[in-house]
Amino acid sequence: MTDKELYRIAKEMTKMSYAPFSHFCVGAALECKDGTVFTGCNVENSSLGATMCAERTAMCKAISEGHRDFAKVMITSSGGEAWPCGICRQFMKEFCDDDFIIMTAADEDHIRRYTMDEILPEGFRLRGEAFGETF
Repeated sequence: MTDKELYRIAKEMTKMSYAPFSHFCVGAALECKDGTVFTGCNVENSSLGATMCAERTAMCKAISEGHRDFAKVMITSSGGEAWPCGICRQFMKEFCDDDFIIMTAADEDHIRRYTMDEILPEGFRLRGEAFGETF
């Protein structure tokens, strides 16, 4: 799938967002290495800490369906670019290789791409037998 196609899917997901506090609607489209795409939107909560970001929503949907081999994610918002927060960066690091691509764009013609290692170079992850499986 092209980056522009992923952008369009993520942009559509901003319409599904529940953001009554920030009014910052975020959409994400996560592509697995087999080409399967999972979507997500942000879901705010009055307790703030219970808020779910769009990219974590997409990733949890994928994981719950047995997918753990991720290629890239596109994140966008009703206000232009949107970047993963610290919690999302560490969450993604747990499941993604360092060359996993994180993209954001204000529009489909200005897509910025970064690797997992670039946005969280010193993150940590559990791997191997101690975790119960390898990815």
